[in-house]
Amino acid sequence: GSVGGSGVTTYAENIGVMAVTKVYSTLVFVAAAVIAMLLGFSPKFGALIHTIPAAVIGGASIVVFGLIAVAGARIWVQNRVDLSQNGNLIMVAVTLVLGAGDFALTLGGFTLGGIGTATFGAILLNALLSRKLVDVPPPEVVHQEP
Repeated sequence: GSVGGSGVTTYAENIGVMAVTKVYSTLVFVAAAVIAMLLGFSPKFGALIHTIPAAVIGGASIVVFGLIAVAGARIWVQNRVDLSQNGNLIMVAVTLVLGAGDFALTLGGFTLGGIGTATFGAILLNALLSRKLVDVPPPEVVHQEP
């Protein structure tokens, strides 16, 4: 990642990097990938990376994963998701816990990781909890004069 994307990560982390750097060009990420692949053949560069303390890597990871969460929250705010509705609140809460907790779902020989489980959970909960009730107009109030 020195050119815009965080190395050795999935695409979600790169979304956080794009949010901070405001660089959205896929060409930058392709260039970063090519540079990362070339540097992967250099044992000296690998040794240099290995000298970075675990606390620094951990701190960078906290920032990147926090950016992912904030980017998701910004999407909710921009789309005016009403978190005062219990259904929406439950969907957000369950999805965040499944994704952040890296819950794996295993069915037979197939395992779905935390992000996949969170996505599946969000789709399922959305289908179950977002059924719209038929709008029934409130009863008319008749004022009687005494």
